[in-house]
Amino acid sequence: MTAGYAAAATADPFDRAASFLTCLVDSLSRPEALLLPHERVEEDAENGARELARLLLQGHFDLRARREEAKLAALDTSGRAQLAAGRTRLEKGHRRQLATVVGPVTVTRCALRAPGLPNCYPAVLGLPRERHSLGLRRLVVLEAVRGSYDQALEAIERRCGTRAVGKRQAEQLVRAAAVDIAAFYAARTPAPAASTTLLVLSVDGKGIVMRPGHLREATRKAAQRATRTLRTRLSAGEKTCRKRMATLAVVHDANPAVRRPHDIIAPPGGRTGGRIPRKGPKARAKWLTASVQRDADQVIAAAFDEAEARDPQHRRCWVVLVDGAEHQLELIHAEAARRGVTIHVVLDIVHVIEKLWAASRCFHTATDPAAETWVGAQAARILAGDAPGAVTDIRTQADRLGLSPDQRAAADRACRYLENNAAHLHYDQALAAGWPIASGIVEGAARHLVADRLDITGSRWTVPGAEAVLTLRALISNGDFPQYWTFHTHRERERLYLRPDQHNYELLA
Repeated sequence: MTAGYAAAATADPFDRAASFLTCLVDSLSRPEALLLPHERVEEDAENGARELARLLLQGHFDLRARREEAKLAALDTSGRAQLAAGRTRLEKGHRRQLATVVGPVTVTRCALRAPGLPNCYPAVLGLPRERHSLGLRRLVVLEAVRGSYDQALEAIERRCGTRAVGKRQAEQLVRAAAVDIAAFYAARTPAPAASTTLLVLSVDGKGIVMRPGHLREATRKAAQRATRTLRTRLSAGEKTCRKRMATLAVVHDANPAVRRPHDIIAPPGGRTGGRIPRKGPKARAKWLTASVQRDADQVIAAAFDEAEARDPQHRRCWVVLVDGAEHQLELIHAEAARRGVTIHVVLDIVHVIEKLWAASRCFHTATDPAAETWVGAQAARILAGDAPGAVTDIRTQADRLGLSPDQRAAADRACRYLENNAAHLHYDQALAAGWPIASGIVEGAARHLVADRLDITGSRWTVPGAEAVLTLRALISNGDFPQYWTFHTHRERERLYLRPDQHNYELLA
């Protein structure tokens, strides 16, 4: 269809695009084209539109090159020296390839030169150092953080009509795209909220399978010491020691929502339908951060930075939801003490209920409906503020049945879990104050940010690669990618064009 369109004319840079459009219209209106099925015509029109866009872009660059050449040729020596910091020699015809979302184009520029100085290209194109345009980079980032790199390359090829970027190049572009995320959030001011609005923080961890050289030192040593009982699979209790822990944190606002225990757990026998359970606090203005490169204390500090940006005077009620991990609790309390902020730590009720379900297997079979009633009764007691009574009841029941240590192991673990976190089990106070008591948001973030992308079967990551994908996925989840991309492109230009008068011209190597 496109083989016979006219060659480029020298008079008008857009002649090739106009000639191609004429040929495309002629091809689609021929008698034989009227006999084609619609999918063939659709494909020809799509391919033709992509080539037409490429020719239009090429014509635009050619027009700019022509006008730039005429403008610089009209300047005298002093004018060129003033424009390009002492460079007076004009050299025409410098060309470079640029891969774009519509295909490859050639950019022609004029260089102003002087002995001992790098070339100066007085253009306002803002071209990147590499051959991939910022539009193509944006497409690569959005596709690569959504699925595997192989899937991303397939999607890019469908969009661009050709393999515009290789796998290794895609990985490098993703890493380069994430370098300004910390600076972006440091310069961002969150929207203010009323002093009665709750400020909720939650932290979680999720392991990522890494390449051997990118494990943390303790994990690497554990992997070296590990000996397997079986050659082809892991035995009970054995670990692969191939994961590096990523830390995730969520900060969000919420209005208080007062509830009672039976709003959380149905009473024995189920709900009658006469009373609708009251809903809990609804999260809004959610902000996620995650890192596999930084340690947990740095991620927690970043979450506190976001919280303080929302409440610099510490006038709001800060609620921190945890899962009981001792190391995280220590870091959270240390960070709060360092900043002089009062926090209210609440243990995630879902983790408590999971422990109760495990304990129920000591007293009931897996299919016994009484197990559900038992868990509901114990959970309601804990929600009412009587966690010590629930612990005593569980242990008394195990003693009364004469269970062996192995038979009552899950029940003992649940009791220890409740005792170790007794200071964070005041659910009666939390419900009366309208606080959230479940960390489902950060648990969901762990699945979305890590499991859905970084835990793809067979994937093994380097620290820089995993960090880039993880932070970009968090950025996109926050809904900040469009604003970030504008910020990132400005920072890219600042890194490339360092002269104070860069608004007049830009140095392109």
